[in-house]
Amino acid sequence: MTEIVHALADISAPYEALFCDLWGCVHDGLRAFPQAVAALEAFRRNGGAVVLLTNAPRPRAEVERQIAGFGVPDSAWDVVVTSGDAARVALYSGAVGRRVFHIGEPRDLSFFQPPRTMRNPIEIERVPLEQAEGIVCTGPFDPHADPATLRPQLLYAREKGLKLLCANPDIVVDRGDSREWCAGAVARLYEEMGGEVLYFGKPHPPIYELARQRLAEIGREPALARTLAIGDGIETDVRGAFGEDIDALFITGGLAAAETGTPPGGDPDPKKLAAFLARHQLAPRFAMGFLR
Repeated sequence: MTEIVHALADISAPYEALFCDLWGCVHDGLRAFPQAVAALEAFRRNGGAVVLLTNAPRPRAEVERQIAGFGVPDSAWDVVVTSGDAARVALYSGAVGRRVFHIGEPRDLSFFQPPRTMRNPIEIERVPLEQAEGIVCTGPFDPHADPATLRPQLLYAREKGLKLLCANPDIVVDRGDSREWCAGAVARLYEEMGGEVLYFGKPHPPIYELARQRLAEIGREPALARTLAIGDGIETDVRGAFGEDIDALFITGGLAAAETGTPPGGDPDPKKLAAFLARHQLAPRFAMGFLR
């Protein structure tokens, strides 16, 4: 049964590392949540390591600059691991060919930088769909438009047998008070149409493997039982934690605030939370309205 808790400090003692989601937990796409930052800083002061584990489709250096602009200080984290980093390794290993059609916004073009630590990356060329060997999706062209507007391109790609590399498995995010579609929504549509999709962010294993690698690089190798995943995505953060056999703290005041009856600054309604978790057939060890 999921235990509703009030503060991270109430449950953090047994854990050596946190795999903490960013968007919806530490910031809202515009600004940092001060209580969340304080909770992560306190965990680090007590000897814990914080991995900011995000499905952002961009390289970690760019995400580090972005969150600094939001007001998330270096003192709140040890390493940043992005879905984009995990996916770029696959791209530059040839997972979807050399000539790729990019679905996404111009701001995500940094995805097409070869990983600095990768040896012998292949050359990648962005081309029109008609010339492509595969597709890279970092998000819709327009995050506010229904992903179904891409159906003609996806149908053409399916008929050509193109694989789609999904750099961000999230379906939606909330930027302030505005909800936006993510690459995961496009990938889901392509799968429903019969297309083949390659995923690299939460809840899929590659991003967790990269997180453990980055922890090892700073001399931290916590056991599974000493690692806690934190996130507001039931099908990404929580399901991913279950797949990795680690405990999860579900932040209910993010994407699922309405379904779990979580008021601003408060905690979830126990009955609504139970019903929500039952629908998803998941039972995280802990739940909290907002990270604090």
